[in-house]
Amino acid sequence: MTKVPGRVLIAPSGFKESLSAEQVADAIASGVRRTLPGAVIDRVPVVDGGEGSARTLAAATGGRLVERRVTGPVGRPVTAVLALLGGGAQGTAVVEMAEAAGLRLVPADLRDPGATTTYGVGELIRAALDEGARRILVGCGDSGTCDGGAGALQALGARVTDSAGDEIGRGGNALADVAGVDLSGVDPRLSDVDVLVACNPHNVLTGPRGVARVFGPQKGATPEQVDALDASLERWAEVLTRDGVQPRSYDLATGSCTGASGGLGAGLAGGLGARLMPRFDVMLDHVDLDGLIAGADLVITAEGSVDEQTPHGKVPAEVARRAKAQGKPVFALAGTIGRRARDVHDIGIDAVVSIVPLPLTLKESIERSPQLLTDAAERSMRLVLIGCQLGQTESQGPRPLLRSVS
Repeated sequence: MTKVPGRVLIAPSGFKESLSAEQVADAIASGVRRTLPGAVIDRVPVVDGGEGSARTLAAATGGRLVERRVTGPVGRPVTAVLALLGGGAQGTAVVEMAEAAGLRLVPADLRDPGATTTYGVGELIRAALDEGARRILVGCGDSGTCDGGAGALQALGARVTDSAGDEIGRGGNALADVAGVDLSGVDPRLSDVDVLVACNPHNVLTGPRGVARVFGPQKGATPEQVDALDASLERWAEVLTRDGVQPRSYDLATGSCTGASGGLGAGLAGGLGARLMPRFDVMLDHVDLDGLIAGADLVITAEGSVDEQTPHGKVPAEVARRAKAQGKPVFALAGTIGRRARDVHDIGIDAVVSIVPLPLTLKESIERSPQLLTDAAERSMRLVLIGCQLGQTESQGPRPLLRSVS
């Protein structure tokens, strides 16, 4: 880039348990304005189905939020919202699974993915039906569960039973005893509703890349629990394939998206006939991201942690993929820079900048994150301006570094 950016696109994700995508975008914009006060700044908070997705999409479409009390992941009641979209998307409800079963709702001393449940997600889906939704978009991400979506199906009227025909308990551990699924009691209104599940296509239910092995430890599982959960999810996939509504050719164990949110994808596909779709194909329906990229001179994205997981379906990877298709430079701001962060250069992110300039505790970083983002954006833009100056100097030919003074 040899010219000073006249138009900057800011397209970040939220910072988990800290800032929404809108707040991240606002903080970055403040830093850009310090350096480029005359630039046009476009802000597109990008949601991936995880925390904040319902609120962001409601705001983007002029929709509204509906609040409900539902069963949380550890069985305690929680207050959750679903979004009823406006504009051309009227009739569509967004159920964000993290609102009812997110990891942030699981106290640190109760983090056990074998015990947590998606029951509240089913209750939110039922609430969307009560609001007259004709299309329900279930956003997956940031889950604290690993029950294969069994809890959500139970809340919607399914009977998940053991070999004696008794209803099993809630949580991933209970799936070790699953022997059958009776869908005859599922809410009949779902037969007239299109249910789409926005998933990370890299997430599968079982096996070496299955959700128990990849995400179980993050949710509190021990190595022994990981093995047990993976075996239980394999059993669940077999039962769903036999008793569920999906064609038997659909692989609920290792198919793309089946591992979304601790297996919620497989549960909704096998139990409701929901369509599993790559999340950005669904979540960006209401935003002209490609058009905004086309008009930008520079694209800025951001994520709480840039690491080895970033290239596998995270927001910065999707933004960079689209930006590079149009030849646009991209840099990312990160709360932390983790293992194999350099891999992101292969997917189109030209530079990664940490927002933390000095040692801080996690608590301090979260409390100061708006200011840290703003300051990091300013520092980054000053480096961009130096690059522009160097590019202009190169195009004008070499110049002496020192001038003689007579």
